Amino acid sequence: MDGGRDAGQLVAMTKTPASATPSPNRSAGDVLKTLTRPKVGLMLLLGFSSGLPFMLIGNTLAFWLAEDGIKLAVIGFLSWIGLTYSVKFLWGAVVDRLPAPLLGFLGRRRGWMVITQIAVGAGLVGMSLTDPRTQLGALIGFGLLTGVGAAAQDTVIDAWRIESAADTEELGLLTAAYSLGYRAALIATEAVILLVAQAFGWPLAYGVYGALMIIGIIAALLVREPARADAVMEAKGRAAMSRPLSAFGDAIVGPFIAFFRTHGWLMAGLMLGMITFYHLCDYMRGPMSNPYYAALGISKPTIAWVRASIGLGGTLIGIALAGVCLARLGTLTTLVMGAVMQPIGVAAFAILGWHGGDFPVAAIGPLTLTAFEAIMAFDALAIGFSGVALVSFMSSLTSLGYTATQYALLTSALTWTGKTLKGFSGEIVQTLQQGRAGLDGFALFYLLSGAVGLPAILLCLILAARKPHTATTAT
Repeated sequence: MDGGRDAGQLVAMTKTPASATPSPNRSAGDVLKTLTRPKVGLMLLLGFSSGLPFMLIGNTLAFWLAEDGIKLAVIGFLSWIGLTYSVKFLWGAVVDRLPAPLLGFLGRRRGWMVITQIAVGAGLVGMSLTDPRTQLGALIGFGLLTGVGAAAQDTVIDAWRIESAADTEELGLLTAAYSLGYRAALIATEAVILLVAQAFGWPLAYGVYGALMIIGIIAALLVREPARADAVMEAKGRAAMSRPLSAFGDAIVGPFIAFFRTHGWLMAGLMLGMITFYHLCDYMRGPMSNPYYAALGISKPTIAWVRASIGLGGTLIGIALAGVCLARLGTLTTLVMGAVMQPIGVAAFAILGWHGGDFPVAAIGPLTLTAFEAIMAFDALAIGFSGVALVSFMSSLTSLGYTATQYALLTSALTWTGKTLKGFSGEIVQTLQQGRAGLDGFALFYLLSGAVGLPAILLCLILAARKPHTATTAT
């Protein structure tokens, strides 16, 4: 095929689907009708599948290990299993360029979805068959399998979400559905699993949740391959056959060059810096959350109930509020609001440590609202709000042909620092506890974690002032 015509077709095809202009004057009925699209329901299930392993190799695993008497420092170090999320650009290059082994007949995106979901399920079931007190090495090995599968699954699902969106409105709808499914999975793996573990033990709980990955597999088999993205990748595949060395270089550095060339070095650096710091305060406190609640004397059933009721309600409100703000105020303003809300929610937990435990703050008849419930509600709202804001911003920066790799580059920037630094969280708490009484060490740790969010606020304000544009073509 003619090389010049191939190049022209490739540039034409790499226009991001989400860059299409949505239809004007959409009525409320039209918007509500979009919620019934099968694509949205399947995105909800894929979001659940994507969120399912996150806490199971993070905060929830820390709870299991703490109950089994593993030292806080070791728990903190084991959170480095989550570093598999920090090299998503590697998984992105794989799923962008290589057909899915054995399952290539399903298509590039669908095939990789199923493979990664099987890997996550196998890893979780393997973890359920180990005893952390005597088989810590095996637990780490299965945890790494889960982490690699989970990070690769995120990468391919994110690529499908962006590539399947017909316009910016649908991208926002799919992003909200993904976020809702993801948050539902976090509730299931942070709250509901505590009740399962209380009744049947941690090993059985992890085995059950490993089996739940079948939800994602079913959804992956039902979705449609994004045709435009497939056309771009097929064109790149034809070019790779005639110029393999050039294609290899393009797979490794092409997404980076395209990203920095599109946005400019200064703006791209500012965006990556902002993304790096955006959720850092949440990452920092993560491994210590459940040990902190246990030290406060809050029972597993209570934690589970608060997370599944008040926490879920706060999350849903945060996601809905973010959607409204994105439509009315724009992405950058919403991004700034999320950056401000997160540190406040994290730092507020210090109040519980200084008080020495939970305490009532309001009463209406027989109903009593405690400080733990109030703080958890606002924290869930803040995290839900900021999550949708950041995902929407990052989704607008990618180009077809590099979707998985570029979005993975952005999420790697998001997770690398947080996943690395949170490994020292146990050491930090133990250091702060020296010479201090009660829970003061934990309280200071939460204040410190909240302060880590301040650079994100500054960088968001700079970006809002400079107004970066979104990517519409791949180079």
